[in-house]
Amino acid sequence: MDCLFCKIISGEIPSSKVYEDEWVYSFKDINPQTPVHILAIPKEHICCIDEVNSSNSSYVARIFEAIPKIAAEAGLTNGYRVISNCGDDACQTVKHLHFHIMGGRKLPENMG
Repeated sequence: MDCLFCKIISGEIPSSKVYEDEWVYSFKDINPQTPVHILAIPKEHICCIDEVNSSNSSYVARIFEAIPKIAAEAGLTNGYRVISNCGDDACQTVKHLHFHIMGGRKLPENMG
């Protein structure tokens, strides 16, 4: 499989890791849209939200259990936004399920 995020998880491509456990890998976005912009991804390749099912949804649950820890460690004590793009019309550029954790300033209501 030629997946950028799978290569980051395996260490083949370097990243600025901020969190890792058995299920989740999280790293700083290389093109941040907010002062804090971190990606959280499952260690199992899941293309997008459309491919979440009963056999892999435990990865999504683990990501959402990790997100508050990641946000707190990043200093996002006054709130943050979590976004996931699904498909071409949503501008999903990497076809590996991922969640953007964004914050570090007051975010506009129409962003995301």
